[in-house]
Amino acid sequence: MRRTAARAGAHPVAPAPAPEPVAAPEQNPAPAPAAAPAPAPAPAPVAQPLRTEFPFELPRGYVDDSGTVHKDGVMRLATARDELIPLRDVRVQENPAYLSVVLLGRVITRLGTLAMVHDGIVENMFASDLAFLQDFYRQVNAEGHTRAAVECPHCSEPFEVELGGSRLGES
Repeated sequence: MRRTAARAGAHPVAPAPAPEPVAAPEQNPAPAPAAAPAPAPAPAPVAQPLRTEFPFELPRGYVDDSGTVHKDGVMRLATARDELIPLRDVRVQENPAYLSVVLLGRVITRLGTLAMVHDGIVENMFASDLAFLQDFYRQVNAEGHTRAAVECPHCSEPFEVELGGSRLGES
């Protein structure tokens, strides 16, 4: 910025007022008035640990070779690998309905006192137990997000639709 000398006949600009002197702090300052206590921050929501295993009880139960009935079990969350590997299985390629048997054999980690659970066990279960496990699989892996609330465009009546696939392992 350039400064120029005042022209003749121009009004002089008033100088800026000098800053007021700052008083020296007192030796014993008066205590400041007590401020109202700040409200405590809302507690942060506690993150729930990810649950990966879910207990179940079969409606009828699996009957092993010795006649023992196994009803209580545990299913773990499925991984992408659990859903992809069965697609390479020849039995699934020949009969897509076999997908749920192979998939359940991978995600059931415990059934009664059996040492191991595999697709051979699942294929020998009663149909009602297989249907139960298929529904339980969907429930566990979708966390209840397979239904959506919608509204009829004609009558504006609300209802729910199923978004998930019709077969196990199908999105």
